[in-house]
Amino acid sequence: MTQAGVYQRTISRNQPSPPGRVGMGARLRAARTVLFVCMLLPGLAPGLAMAQVETPGRQQLERLAQDLETFEARFEQQVIGTDGAIADASEGRLWLAQPHFFRWEYGGDFPEVVVADGRHIWIHDVELEQVTVKPQSTAAADSPLTLLTDIDRLDREFEVREAGEIDGASLLELRPVSGGGDVADAEFERILLGLRDDTLELMAMEDAFGLRTEIRFHDVRRNQPIDPAQFTFDPPPDVDVIGTATPP
Repeated sequence: MTQAGVYQRTISRNQPSPPGRVGMGARLRAARTVLFVCMLLPGLAPGLAMAQVETPGRQQLERLAQDLETFEARFEQQVIGTDGAIADASEGRLWLAQPHFFRWEYGGDFPEVVVADGRHIWIHDVELEQVTVKPQSTAAADSPLTLLTDIDRLDREFEVREAGEIDGASLLELRPVSGGGDVADAEFERILLGLRDDTLELMAMEDAFGLRTEIRFHDVRRNQPIDPAQFTFDPPPDVDVIGTATPP
């Protein structure tokens, strides 16, 4: 059975269990990793072009990467535990813009908003009426986002290779190179990207604890204008704010 076939089987066997509340850390990791992938794409393409043999997945990623400035989509996300049960299911919208802005909104029973405004990351837990703020540089320090300033590190820290197909989409695998650096190792064991018609449809991330986060994208809009207000955040009145925002 091909690697993609094995992956297809693991997806199809999962039966939803009553969704529980997964910590915001899992959702923030997903948001940061999507930010990394989408915003690394403009620098990723030259590295992929160095491969001796180009394949459909690589070609699609290169075309997606070409002159990418903004990315907007609806998403459905599942966090799947080591027992194959769905530990959390949610959906929402995301907006990304170069060089380092994003907004990630979760709906459902536990609505949450994550905003990166270029200086801070704001995490708003609507139900708990709580906002956490931290310097964006701190949140990015343990993220592959730092590769944006040194694209040469991509080949040193990651293996990028074909992983077959799933539901007609080409799969690419990003796996940290052993000993390649703490930045890559801190976030995930591997990422699978599903691409169809030069569009990112699927992202699956597996971390060191055996959790798998699967995100499916819909209604993708590439390089369309995004209101800058999407990347600003003012805490609502009467919420608890944890952390301090530094003045401009």
